[in-house]
Amino acid sequence: MTQETRYITTPIYYVNDKPHIGHVYTTTLCDVYARAMRNFGHDVFFLTGTDEHGVKVEESAQKRGITPQALADENAAVFQSIMEMFSLTNDAFIRTTDPKHESQVQTLVSGLLASGDVYLGDFEGWYDSGQEEYHTENSARELDYKSPISGKPLVRATEKNYYFRLSAYQKKLEKLFADHPDFVRPSSRRNEVLGRLREGLQDVPISRTNFSWGIPMPDDPEHVIYVWIDALFNYITALDLGEEDKTLGKYWPANYHVVGKEILWFHAVIWPAILMALDLPLPKCIYAHSFWISEGRKMSKSLGNFIDLKEIDKYIDVYSMDAWRFYLVTQGPLGATDADFAAAKFHDVYNAHLVNTVGNCASRVTAMIEKYFDGAVPADNGEIFAETDWKSICSKAAACSQSAMETFSLQEAVECAMSIVRQVDLFINTTAPFKLAKDETKQEELGAILYQCIEALRISSILLHPVIPVKMDELHNALNVEMPKQNTSTALEWGGMEPGTTIQKVALFPRVEFATSE
Repeated sequence: MTQETRYITTPIYYVNDKPHIGHVYTTTLCDVYARAMRNFGHDVFFLTGTDEHGVKVEESAQKRGITPQALADENAAVFQSIMEMFSLTNDAFIRTTDPKHESQVQTLVSGLLASGDVYLGDFEGWYDSGQEEYHTENSARELDYKSPISGKPLVRATEKNYYFRLSAYQKKLEKLFADHPDFVRPSSRRNEVLGRLREGLQDVPISRTNFSWGIPMPDDPEHVIYVWIDALFNYITALDLGEEDKTLGKYWPANYHVVGKEILWFHAVIWPAILMALDLPLPKCIYAHSFWISEGRKMSKSLGNFIDLKEIDKYIDVYSMDAWRFYLVTQGPLGATDADFAAAKFHDVYNAHLVNTVGNCASRVTAMIEKYFDGAVPADNGEIFAETDWKSICSKAAACSQSAMETFSLQEAVECAMSIVRQVDLFINTTAPFKLAKDETKQEELGAILYQCIEALRISSILLHPVIPVKMDELHNALNVEMPKQNTSTALEWGGMEPGTTIQKVALFPRVEFATSE
């Protein structure tokens, strides 16, 4: 059987910014998907990296009296450290200053020039220096001549640039959105793009002349390739699609480009148009999540509610890395609305879902097997107790979780897995094995009930592993089972827990005192 490929990307993070919860969130979402797809037996490529060119990097380096490359090296190292710090399983970390990336960008832009989709022209309009984005007069007027992201005034600019004929792709893009309703998700983000698309597309500049820190235009080094065009190409240069030897080309097109909603337009409109011009396949889905706010307010360093790496460390130290991952995935802004990161809510979610549900259930079941069967897993007699058909329940929950994970519905995937754990708790309360243990004639029934509990827990632990891998590994060690290395489909079948296996009582998520961010 041929392995299917899965390719997922984060946006590449701008090195003029310091890492914060937004960067960690997006990368964690992609990590959960990548881990799950590997578990399903797919051949996965998970890409992240840093965007290192542009006028902001050049200006920041000048202020510090260092070269732009030195600044890029310094800040890229911080972003790379995140991957190890948070046990993220990316397959590659691309930097736009990598010579391999730079040479491929020039090759690809040469292809755009040869196709006639790029031309030299004059620009007059409004420039958002924070986003390094141009706006036409109409667009700037609608924005009240202020950046939609920072709120800072747009700057009037006149410049000779190379342009990409985005306007030529109006009909093709309209057809793309009509034929592929899931090309942009969630649907609210798709509707935003469609609304803007209906206004009509303007050609976009792809070069600048007011700074030098970037990749020169082919055969015209006075022009530097616009940082956003340079950055977008990372998704294919990482796969060598600008090389003659397309070593990793099998992974293209991407299954998911996961981005923040503020950069959706570049990914949903400009990027597919460029790929069309180069006659390359389009990504299957652009997933644009919303933002985090903090304690009910927009994050701000001046308000003291900014969730940076130092603040994140506090939560991990108190609650564990897995608790951090669980909160991001289940409570994060994956949908249309922003999500509030609040200390009290984090504590409540930790207690309700991890301590009282996953942790308590695992502790109850393993403790009873240790107490009533000397730690040896009893046999299942196949009887259905309390109208609870565990084989059917686990099969449906596993199918639900796997399907949701494939469609990047991560919160639903977790909920399907958690539903098994909740039903085990309910099953214990209904069948009362602690009462059966008092009757020696009920030993077979007691054993069958506890087998069904431990087996259901084992199956749920495989489904939860991509989200809380450290704690699920702890559970597997206690159950004396291994997480399947390749395809989990067989391991998810009912009956995988061998009777007679020696297990140990386990305590996964300890209760902790409420930790504020003070």
